[in-house]
Amino acid sequence: MELKNDLLLRAARGEKTERTPVWMMRQAGRILAEYRAVRETAGSFIKLATTPEMAAEVTLQPVDLLGVDAAIIFSDILVIPEAMGLPYEMVEKSGPIFPATVHTIQDLDRLHIAEPETDLKYVLDAIKLTKEGLYGRVPLIGFAGAPFTIFCYMTEGKGSKTFSVAKKHLYADPEFSHLLLQKITDSTIAYLKAQVVAGANLVQIFDSWAGILSPEQYNTFSLPYIKQICDAIDEVPVTVFAKGAFFARKAISELNCAVVGLDWNMDIAESRELIPNKTLQGNLDPCVLYASYDQIRKEVKNMVQQFGTQRYIANLGHGVYPDTDPDKVRCFIESVKEFSS
Repeated sequence: MELKNDLLLRAARGEKTERTPVWMMRQAGRILAEYRAVRETAGSFIKLATTPEMAAEVTLQPVDLLGVDAAIIFSDILVIPEAMGLPYEMVEKSGPIFPATVHTIQDLDRLHIAEPETDLKYVLDAIKLTKEGLYGRVPLIGFAGAPFTIFCYMTEGKGSKTFSVAKKHLYADPEFSHLLLQKITDSTIAYLKAQVVAGANLVQIFDSWAGILSPEQYNTFSLPYIKQICDAIDEVPVTVFAKGAFFARKAISELNCAVVGLDWNMDIAESRELIPNKTLQGNLDPCVLYASYDQIRKEVKNMVQQFGTQRYIANLGHGVYPDTDPDKVRCFIESVKEFSS
């Protein structure tokens, strides 16, 4: 089906757009009362994410209620370790917990390369249902976590400020680390390719914990695996978002990706210079959306002026915070449209 609004895809490909496309990370979530109602019906986050009809419903909500230029499938980056044989639980107010973790080469024997058509069929079904519901209105974004970020959870077992357990493995047992990272990478490539077949128009790789690594470690334990994914996914544009990896922007610019996501700590002009031949995405501080409407408009105008309206996808520098007023979110979206037209 031909897209009625293909701004995101044209911007990703570096084609001319009449205005800047805008969407938000975590746009399908707790900022919307409509999402909370579906979440309550589901009874748990995991039940919501693994029920295709519900996942599709909340994926569509931001398109209908906020006016974004793309939908992003409602799921979680941690479906990959679960599909590999390492299940997780989502504990309210404390985040994901893995009852079992992996620490040795022997532990890897109980993991397998994910088979998306069976292990992750619920995500693929949600994508198909979402595409039906979108009916060509806007593109659908698929996603996965970067291998190092997934490695962090599989070894640490939970969220962390330092991920010192995960980092210890990089120094103490690099052989184990590379074997696990490769297994995650192989699973992720299969998963993203299956998302594309199911209907994803663009895919994003989230390296949420990139910033905890030194440049040398990032070049050894993260970038080569992201490169494998970028090289393998040639059917649709790929976005790489490596939060905190300001030091890796030049290296990321050399990946076979179409779009580079920036967090709010990354200077826009400097990023344009370091990443001259790709579309940039970002990078408003999510906390700006706590400000007054006038201040939000002022910040958005400044951001758009710095990025320019071409080869640019407007977004936040990370996911929208759950207690953000939906009307402030609408102000952000409408301001991008106004100042980039």
